Parts: sequence; structure tokens; C-alpha cells
Amino acid sequence: MSHLTSQQLSQLRAALQQQQEEIRHRLQNNEHYGLQEAMRDTTGELSEIDNHPGDAATELYNRSIDISLLERDEHELDDIEAALQAMDEGTYGICIASGNPIPYERLSAIPSTRYSKEHAPRQNAPFTRPVEEELLSPPFGRTSLDERDEQNGFDGEDAWQIVESWGSSNSPAMAEGNDISSYNDMEIEADETEGFVEPWENFVATDIAGNHLTIIKGTSYRHYMDTEEGSYLLDPSAKKERE
Repeated sequence: MSHLTSQQLSQLRAALQQQQEEIRHRLQNNEHYGLQEAMRDTTGELSEIDNHPGDAATELYNRSIDISLLERDEHELDDIEAALQAMDEGTYGICIASGNPIPYERLSAIPSTRYSKEHAPRQNAPFTRPVEEELLSPPFGRTSLDERDEQNGFDGEDAWQIVESWGSSNSPAMAEGNDISSYNDMEIEADETEGFVEPWENFVATDIAGNHLTIIKGTSYRHYMDTEEGSYLLDPSAKKERE
């Protein structure tokens, strides 16, 4: 015997039938969210591919929204029809997972539900990330050797740095950092030294015998001094001027 009274069942049936009619009326009036027409017809162009690919992308985005709305309505219709069939069979209001009665308050809020609150299916977002990402985490995936203490060789990150040095489609305006003024500063580990350990080794030079110290006043030298990492006294010419 159902825990719901005949009056409650009558009210719930009327609510289900009203929802069913509203959804069917909505689908009929908007022609299933316009999905009965080809995407080319909605753009008003002779071809879906025209001189403005951005317009096609917008139409594709809107079409994906329409598909989601249609799937939602169709899912609700299935739930309503299942609830109405359960009423005819005398099993309405009983949780199909636990077999316990569903409170009338819950049924009045969601007449099409077949589950009690405790056993309602969880609405988890589907994990639809590409399977290739499993091999790309951490960055550069299996080709990165930075995480291995015993490795110090050429790896995937180094390969990308070489390719990136020739330029990419990114600009300083798109960089993650706030103090990016050069395209060279956008490269991965752009401040990483190459061919030397200490920054000053890049602009201090001697002859083959280790004599005749020379300061090469290039970009590395100016950057080293401007960041106040060194002293201008390292430059013999600057030292003489000060004396």
C-alpha cells in the first residue's frame, strides 16, 4: 500500500502531466532548439565555410548549447514518463535503490524523481580530458629529466627551448608574468644560463693564458649591473676612472 494519499497522487500526476506538456510544447515551437535545420541554413550563407571562420565558431558553440538543452529536455521527458508508468503500476513514491518510501515533500519538489535524497545519483562532471595528458604530466611528461637527481642530460624541455627560441604565436601581453618586456623573456626558464655557471662568466674574459682581463659590455653585463648583482669595480676601466 502506498504511503501517499489519493489526493497527493492526483496532485503529483497533474504536476507531471503539466511538466510533460510544457516540455513537448517548447520542443515543438522551437523545432527542437533549431536542430532540425542544418547548421549551414542557420548561418544564412551558401556554404558553412566562408571568409569569417569566427562566425562559424560562434554558430558551432551555439549549436552545442542547443544540443545540451535538447538532451536535458529529453532526459526530463524520460523521467516523467517513467514516473507516470510507476503510478500506473502502483510503485510510485518508492525509492528504486533502497525500497524505502520517498517523502511527499521531496516528491512535490521533484515529482519525477525515483530516488530518495540519500540514494539520488550524484551529478559528477564527466572526466573527458584527452588520454594523452596522462603522459604530459608533469610538463613534458616522460621526456623531462628535471625531476631525476641522477639525470642532467638533454631532455624534452631542452628540445622545446630550442624550438621556442625561434619564436611562437605568444606575445608579452599573453605572458603569465607581469614584468615581461621582451619576447625572449617569455621562453621557459629564459633566465637559465647556458655554457656557464655564474652570470658574470658570460661577460668576463681573459686570454688563453688567463691574463689580460676583459669585460664585454653586452646585454648580459648591463643586466648584471642594473640588477645590482655585481659591482662596477669588476670592470678595470671603471676602476681606473674612479681612481
